[in-house]
Amino acid sequence: MSLKIRLSRGGAKKRPYYRIVVADSRSPRDGRFIERIGSYNPMVAKDHPERLTLDTERAKHWLSVGATPSDRVSRFLAAADLVPARRIPRQTTAHLPGQKAQERAAAAEEAKKAAEEAAAAPAEEAPAEEAASE
Repeated sequence: MSLKIRLSRGGAKKRPYYRIVVADSRSPRDGRFIERIGSYNPMVAKDHPERLTLDTERAKHWLSVGATPSDRVSRFLAAADLVPARRIPRQTTAHLPGQKAQERAAAAEEAKKAAEEAAAAPAEEAPAEEAASE
């Protein structure tokens, strides 16, 4: 049985309130859980003491047993120095074109520069010839 430490949603519509629970990974999000180890209320101020309550001793126990925290819960546990903080990469390359497209763009740019240099070379030589003949 794989255990997860995750959030279980409660509260009214557009007024979320979450319980931090230990549950089997196959159980539904708001369904059956093994133990409730804390709560998270995102509606209060960030510095409010009731925003996050966590039983650190029980969290340590479940982590030692092999429970894996969800992304959000791992941030809470990292703030409590129970697990190392996960580094979330800020910059991705998904928005960039593929390697072949980049190569084609570079080749097209090189050809454009060569064409501009070829067009600029006769224009520079013509005034020099006129100045020499005068």
